[in-house]
Amino acid sequence: MQHQTGHSTPGENTPLLKTFGRLAPQLKPILPRLLLGFLCALAAGVVALTIPQVLRGLVNSVLHAGGASTEVWIAAGVVAGLGLLEAVLVYLRRVFVITPAARIETQLRVRLYRHLQDLPVAFHDKWGSGQLLSRSMADLGLIRRWLAFGSIMLVVATVTVVVGLVLMFSSNWLLGTIYLAGAIPITIRAFYFRNVFRAASRLSQDQAGDLATTVEESVHGIRVLKAFGRGRHALEGFSVQAERLRDTEISKARSLSGFLMFVVSVPEITLGIGLFVGVWLTARGELTVGEVVAFFATAAVLAGPVEGIGMLLGMTLTTKTALDRHYDVMDTPNTITSPAAAEAPASPRGHLELRGLSFRFPDAKPGSTPVLNGVDLEILPGETMALVGTTGSGKSTLLQLVPRLYEATGGQILLDGVDVRRYDVEALRTAIAVAFEDTTLFSSSIRDNVLLGARPSPGQSPDDALAEALETAQAGFVHSLPDGVDTLIGEEGLSLSGGQRQRIALARAIAAKPRLLVLDDPLSALDVKTEEAVTERLREVLARTSTLIVAHRPSTVMLADRVALLDGGRIIDVGTHAELLRRSDHYRHVIASLDEPPSVEEVLDAGEEKR
Repeated sequence: MQHQTGHSTPGENTPLLKTFGRLAPQLKPILPRLLLGFLCALAAGVVALTIPQVLRGLVNSVLHAGGASTEVWIAAGVVAGLGLLEAVLVYLRRVFVITPAARIETQLRVRLYRHLQDLPVAFHDKWGSGQLLSRSMADLGLIRRWLAFGSIMLVVATVTVVVGLVLMFSSNWLLGTIYLAGAIPITIRAFYFRNVFRAASRLSQDQAGDLATTVEESVHGIRVLKAFGRGRHALEGFSVQAERLRDTEISKARSLSGFLMFVVSVPEITLGIGLFVGVWLTARGELTVGEVVAFFATAAVLAGPVEGIGMLLGMTLTTKTALDRHYDVMDTPNTITSPAAAEAPASPRGHLELRGLSFRFPDAKPGSTPVLNGVDLEILPGETMALVGTTGSGKSTLLQLVPRLYEATGGQILLDGVDVRRYDVEALRTAIAVAFEDTTLFSSSIRDNVLLGARPSPGQSPDDALAEALETAQAGFVHSLPDGVDTLIGEEGLSLSGGQRQRIALARAIAAKPRLLVLDDPLSALDVKTEEAVTERLREVLARTSTLIVAHRPSTVMLADRVALLDGGRIIDVGTHAELLRRSDHYRHVIASLDEPPSVEEVLDAGEEKR
């Protein structure tokens, strides 16, 4: 599988404000609560700046010979009251912003999941699952934290610093100028820091996604790794990826820590200079002790916001990267959609026609040979058609074009006389049930997996449909499991043998009661006797259902009504098994190549089922 890491994407160079501006539709409904949270945070910052002014009054008017002790208690009470008010305002900020920020995170996550469901298979072929997982979980978590904390506190910290500077200038313009002078090198450093940190942030998030993909693939392929003794090899590859991510994170942390050191040290240096100047002005009588105390108390209050601006800037840049990664997926267009005016067949019978069908993969090189090139085939209502051909002839690809998992690049696919592109996509995929050789089951009960797309017959209960589908697929083994049909089968059904997974997947297709059943050799892990029993039951239960099946075994071919021979991207012959054996040398060659001994996996699966 190709892995889309997104190390170089258009979103990377999108301006900061433009990226965050795309959140406007989600922010609009919760803007009042965010505004209240911002006002509370701003008020808390103003209250914190008020405390030094109280101290100035305390020093100038109380702490002198003959000062009344009651005034000290009053000043202390005012400071305590302001501190309590600041704490209440901080609490209210969290109350106002946490819930709406979490709601936006949920909305973005659901919208992303819906979009992933809509995107064609070609998209998922290119993207590693770990990349999509990190975008739907970690990245959206960053966005929530920035909305609830980073965005508000960045603005509040900036406003607090501005207000603090005004108060400093009100105490003494010279001291204020000295402190403000420190902002010039910080601004210059921030400009360079932004570019370096943004690139490092993007790289680390992409590498984390690649690492998640590796973990997921290793977990899903654990039986293969163990069987071939490649666990240590996989660990070595994983370690290399993990070390690259570590190095990137360390580089990112160094960049941020260097910037923070600069942001913290420059104001401290300016304060040292300011202290020397303040003492000199006080000695000359141009500045009162209270004003000096107020100036340095204000500077102490500003120390937190000044340092916080550096961290919040880093958080903002990381969130911007997370949003870019989110919109990398959301901006991917869905190329397989329903028409504005969908059509439906007058008499749905499962009649399938392929007319001049051709297909080339979206990422194929220009001028390359199409996988399918002018396929013509007709499957009559209720007929079972086997599709055979040499490896790589395009059999599985053809099957995926019928339900529009991929979009044909030429020709037509007609289901009951209507081009599949004229169907509503959901209606089309309801009319067609698919079972693949590489079965996919979900981490749920057997009941939920089988009834995933079930359409019980009139008067038939879901339990009856479940029982019928399991019986038809010869999946009676489920009743011997610990909880029967309610047994949880684990992620992708890896706790079951290959044959058991295939029969559950086939039962799922049967329960859908489709007009057309598309099977990509879903019985390859079964013995010939079980396969014959399944096929006979299929004929009874789905008597009116047409079936197109890719066959990889002679036994499957012989159970079909007719056989289509695919070669060079075209159907070169159609007939019964006996007819094709008589007249086609290529068919005899294909059948001979199909008659192979069972694979190691089939032998292992058979042994598991016997146990």
